Amino acid sequence: MKKNTTASSVAAALTSMMCVQGGASVAKQLFPVVGATGTTALRIGISAIFLNIINRPKISKFSKKEWLYCGLFGGSIALMNMIFYLAIQRIPLGLGVTIEFIGPLFLALFLSRKVLDIVWALFACAGILLIVPWQTNNVDIIGLGLAATAGVFWACYIVMGSKVSKEMNTNHAVSVGLVFATFIVVPVALFMGGLEKLTWSSLGLGALVAILSSALPFSLDLVALKKLPAKTFSILTSLQPAFAAMSGLLFLKEHLTLTQWISIACVITASVGSTIFSTKKEA
Repeated sequence: MKKNTTASSVAAALTSMMCVQGGASVAKQLFPVVGATGTTALRIGISAIFLNIINRPKISKFSKKEWLYCGLFGGSIALMNMIFYLAIQRIPLGLGVTIEFIGPLFLALFLSRKVLDIVWALFACAGILLIVPWQTNNVDIIGLGLAATAGVFWACYIVMGSKVSKEMNTNHAVSVGLVFATFIVVPVALFMGGLEKLTWSSLGLGALVAILSSALPFSLDLVALKKLPAKTFSILTSLQPAFAAMSGLLFLKEHLTLTQWISIACVITASVGSTIFSTKKEA
């Protein structure tokens, strides 16, 4: 029974990653119209509307602790996504996701209690070192810095997601968390003029991004975090660069070098190893 539970949690996490990176490829098409902050506002705002209509969270029954957790969870969602979109506005999607993964990687190392956990995290670290174009002067340093900062809030998102999934109804937590996130990103988008050129077609793309990149993955992540340890989930998310690279290849025509394929192999090794040994431990 525990094996089936772990398998379903891993499946939820993998499906979440596919949705996020497919949505990110669509989101990049919105950048020329509404910018990174406008795209973030559309993604999170529409997701909040969708999920609150569907889930109808019973906010009158929320405790102070649950309100606090939802606020922190929503804040991490807002900052993680807005800063990441600002990053991939400057650098390629695959590179941005790989640098962003520094956050979950360090979280996994921090939470590690066994030698094997460190081995899987180091495999992921090797993948990151291989994918960074150290010998080129054409990489946007600000973009790299933004991606790394987004990684910090990605780690915060994992920690808070683990907490809210164990304290309250996950559907209600995601719905209310996205409302908090909306209150953060919409004012920023309005201030930066990101929504001034909004059209019906861009609104439709925004709705697609909202479903693929927020509504589905945030809900699936909490399903996974309810059963998987935070450290296991952190290393499992090292598959994100692989999904990002494939999405870039399929939707944005971004081709991979041999070194990048080796990098992806390293992070896949880390994810598979972490997942298999987590399953054995629970068995």
